Amino acid sequence: MISAATGAMALLMVTLVADHGLEYLFAATVLTGVIQIAFGLAKLGRYMRYVPKPVMVGFVNALAILIVLAQLEQFVGVGPTMYAMVLAGLAIIYLLPRLTRAVPSPLVAIVAITAFAVATGAPLTTVGDLGALPSALPFFGLPMVPVTFETLAIVFPYALSLALVGLIESLLTATIVDDLTDTESDKNRESRGQGIANIVSGCFGGMAGCAMIGQSIINVSSGGRTRLSTLASGVFLLAMVLLAGPLVAIIPMAALVAVMFMVALNTFDWRSLPGMLAHPKSETIVMVATVATVLVTHDLAVGVGVGVVLSAIFFSRKIAKTTNVTSALDASGRTRIYTVTGQVFFVAVEDFVGAFDTAEDLDAVVLDLRRAQLWDASALAAIDKVVLRFRANGTTVVLQNVDAKGSELLAKLAVHDQPGAHLGAH
Repeated sequence: MISAATGAMALLMVTLVADHGLEYLFAATVLTGVIQIAFGLAKLGRYMRYVPKPVMVGFVNALAILIVLAQLEQFVGVGPTMYAMVLAGLAIIYLLPRLTRAVPSPLVAIVAITAFAVATGAPLTTVGDLGALPSALPFFGLPMVPVTFETLAIVFPYALSLALVGLIESLLTATIVDDLTDTESDKNRESRGQGIANIVSGCFGGMAGCAMIGQSIINVSSGGRTRLSTLASGVFLLAMVLLAGPLVAIIPMAALVAVMFMVALNTFDWRSLPGMLAHPKSETIVMVATVATVLVTHDLAVGVGVGVVLSAIFFSRKIAKTTNVTSALDASGRTRIYTVTGQVFFVAVEDFVGAFDTAEDLDAVVLDLRRAQLWDASALAAIDKVVLRFRANGTTVVLQNVDAKGSELLAKLAVHDQPGAHLGAH
């Protein structure tokens, strides 16, 4: 993966820099790295499995749309030459691989468009027009902030947010690169690596960064398969900025816009569009909500969070619908046996309680739970409510065939067998 400063991370730093200055940003960057290393050592990367496929697809599609939107400002107030050069760049990028793959086609497009612009003097905005490039290496130095609890109180909330956003983007990118390369990465190792890099960055006057899916996809599509490609990317970037700054400055933005359009087109999951008609509605809603949230907030982590929460809600609803209660009278006609099937938890308890006719004139009721699982305090509260309602009408209630986990929860949380238990006990 290719990691560097990203828009989502920069968004979190604005207030810190405005209120306290750059040195506190560097301190927050170092602390971000420490938190990420702790995350990796605690092996929390395994929780990425809780990000469902629709959220992953929404994450990728939202990023592709953001990439396109970010390029549109380059077309403001420009002439037809800009449009022609972008189209020419895309043509080179997509047609050259049909002739040869010896050289990455995006690199050829950048060189060709730059050569054309220099030779013809075409009126194109260049990299140098956007600002001066650095001409010297950064120097090592610890953040110049007081080492006090007050400083920690200032930077910790920002560092925690940066660490979480950075890890979410990095580990999602790692999962996507895994799919592209048919390999499996160690998410905890990636977390530790991101942390170490951020600590070093903060000590050299840099801001916290994370994996960048667009640049990572360029790397993979250009043939990069190992960490050597990541190292080469950083080394070449450093060399180009410091040793070839004047050459980099004359690269037309049209060439870079063409490359980023290529990234967006390759990043977007085009199969997800017809898939919206075939997949369950809940998955389509999750994907669209993830995309919409990212586009509104410009924050990929928030979009992923919304998608995961929606997925959990829809999943809970589906599981709750599997909970079923059936009943039958015994031979005497005075005892009703209720058989509970499925998962009893907070989403299912309303229908669960409503399945019992607690006003029926009976001598006894048996709750057969051999096919049911009790999961939480809400399930126990529902059991209590049913039992106490029956007992309030003079009906004896017996619970049968409760599994070990359910018995443990009943012993800890249930109140229906406690002295003085009544319907308001919970």
